Amino acid sequence: MAEIELKTAPADFRFPTTNQTRHCFTRYIEFHRCLEAKGDDSSECLKFAKYYRSLCPGEWVERWNEQRDNGTFPGPL
Repeated sequence: MAEIELKTAPADFRFPTTNQTRHCFTRYIEFHRCLEAKGDDSSECLKFAKYYRSLCPGEWVERWNEQRDNGTFPGPL
């Protein structure tokens, strides 16, 4: 049977506590800023997507995506 390797975002000195809410939000913003700067087809942005998807609850991401679509996202994109 193949062994499954699970990974999450690497440790980031900006977020030293166990509460990773801010880390999640920052990685989400970094991903979308990267897409804006490098284009939707950029493979360089995939690492940020992987990071925020491993840190953020799916419900948050869905809500933020809806807010971005509606122009009401509270973050600095």
